[in-house]
Amino acid sequence: MKEYTSCKESMESCLTDKYFAIAHLYNEEKTMNMHIHDCYEIYYSISGGRQFLIDNKFYTMQPGDVFFINSYESHYLSEIDQMVHERIVLSIHPDFVKAISTDETDLNYCFSYREQGFSHRLALDKEQQQRFIYYIHKLTSPSGFGMDILERAAFMELLVFLNKAFYAQCQSEVTDASYQYSQQVDQILDYINQNIDQPLSIDHLSKQFFLSESYICRIFKSATGTTINKYLTARRITKAKSLLAEGKSVNEVCESCGFHDYSNFLKAFTKAVGISPKKYATYSTK
Repeated sequence: MKEYTSCKESMESCLTDKYFAIAHLYNEEKTMNMHIHDCYEIYYSISGGRQFLIDNKFYTMQPGDVFFINSYESHYLSEIDQMVHERIVLSIHPDFVKAISTDETDLNYCFSYREQGFSHRLALDKEQQQRFIYYIHKLTSPSGFGMDILERAAFMELLVFLNKAFYAQCQSEVTDASYQYSQQVDQILDYINQNIDQPLSIDHLSKQFFLSESYICRIFKSATGTTINKYLTARRITKAKSLLAEGKSVNEVCESCGFHDYSNFLKAFTKAVGISPKKYATYSTK
């Protein structure tokens, strides 16, 4: 399998082929704003030192951390263009994961288990890190006769390995405190996510929390790496994708996600997802 040096090219390959793709990245790509995409993502940090905001959870990244992000979760990685940040990113088509799962083994588990208190982050120990890199090498080295079978087998082994480790973490009683931050920002994020269907604004939030607009914007950007408005839009688009996939009408989704203006909804959704809400609803409910 080709190992891409661009996350964008990797995702395009994944979505076009309805398969999976691998990108080995350093610092050549500018950080994206809060964003979502239609493929799953497994993000493996080699050098650490960055910060990850995934939906309403904030993580400080360490070497050997793996993050599981599904196609409905908005996410933002801070300042990757300011220093070398080596990472491996697997873009995976959801339909492919379903196709290789069985009744007894759900390889979708690490992307679908989202109970309260769970963590997107899985911290691999040294042995697990070596095993992860071993599988990546197996995926990118096959050639010649049977390479497609070897490639698929190695990918299935990798997903089994990661899902077992993720399952063990989810079943443990140890809580992951790596996404703790300012109590004020924590409360703001909780409030936004509980009231995402309301016409929220910076003015509304500043009054709700008895803080000045400049102060609330400053502490939010400092803690999360993104602005309140960008976060609001990304979370609303994330919810919209989920509701459209459930078969809700476009007008219902527009209201339920707090847009309350179809033209703004259409513009924001199309910019984030690449197609209109109506087209997305058609494709996702087939």
